[in-house]
Amino acid sequence: MATQKELAKLAGVSAGTVSNVISGSVRVSKGYREKVLSAVRALNYQPNLIARSLKTNRTRTLGMVVPDITIPFFPKIVRGAESAARERGYFLIVLDSEHNHAREVDMMNLLRSQRVEGILLVAAGGSKEALETPGSVGYGPPIVYLDRVPRGIEADSVSVDDRKAAEMGVSHLLARGHTEIAIITGPLTLKNEQERLRGYRQALQRGGVPVRDSLIWPGSFNRDDVVRICHRGLLRPAGRPSALFATNGVTGLEALRSIYAAGLETPRDIAFVTFDELTTDDFFQPGITSVLQPTFDIGHRAVEVLLNRIEKGRPNRTPDKIRLPATLVVRESSDLRSPKTRP
Repeated sequence: MATQKELAKLAGVSAGTVSNVISGSVRVSKGYREKVLSAVRALNYQPNLIARSLKTNRTRTLGMVVPDITIPFFPKIVRGAESAARERGYFLIVLDSEHNHAREVDMMNLLRSQRVEGILLVAAGGSKEALETPGSVGYGPPIVYLDRVPRGIEADSVSVDDRKAAEMGVSHLLARGHTEIAIITGPLTLKNEQERLRGYRQALQRGGVPVRDSLIWPGSFNRDDVVRICHRGLLRPAGRPSALFATNGVTGLEALRSIYAAGLETPRDIAFVTFDELTTDDFFQPGITSVLQPTFDIGHRAVEVLLNRIEKGRPNRTPDKIRLPATLVVRESSDLRSPKTRP
């Protein structure tokens, strides 16, 4: 197994420089850093993390728990978080709670047992009560919440401005002359879904359009639920809405499939806008108008907030609550004119 002395010799730098690059404890110039990393790859150097953590009482490791790694939204956040961690000399461990709070608690405890220095959490539950199981939060290393910020929690968090983002998507439909706009949501136990529903209501109120309960379709992340809800709403005897807004990509994809299964076309029969980019968008014609979240930036900023909390040692300061703007990408599903992007 290669040693740090051998790395220093191959890289043409001092042993101290090698140590600083590997530990990340001291900033090293980009040129020297690249030389050391090149030597690490050439010699397949594997640092003894256990020994180093015992010596320094630091593991330079962060943990991350997401509800479902198969949902395309979350790997994009993970990429941003991993990039920021790597830039600061940290490793990132990612675990999947499978939308299950008990499993989430197990994952959090596992990360603590691995002596991670901080945790990024996309909560499986939507309330403070769901997070108060002993061992879940409030113990051990600092936590930054991403995307879903549970009700009643005062902690560092990074997410999109859900209300404004949803209002932007619905306002776009209003600007196209639609007044019969339905909304299909994810689980309304989640605060971000509640905020997106508020954005829908706010857009209608500002547009002078009455909010009708019959056009609010509370949904879930379950495909069968979404199909059933859409089938009932799209084929109801009183007539279908002229437009549909979906509050997340999972629900949006199933809603779009339901539209096509009902023999309808967008935007001819019903205009359609969804929160989040659909990964299969290239297969849909016409293209899908989407409210895009800055997923990479959410993950990246969350790690920056977490590391500032860890390295500056200010546990009692006011929580950082960062809300990033979304972007509306207009395509043919809501507008047959030329596609364009709006900030």
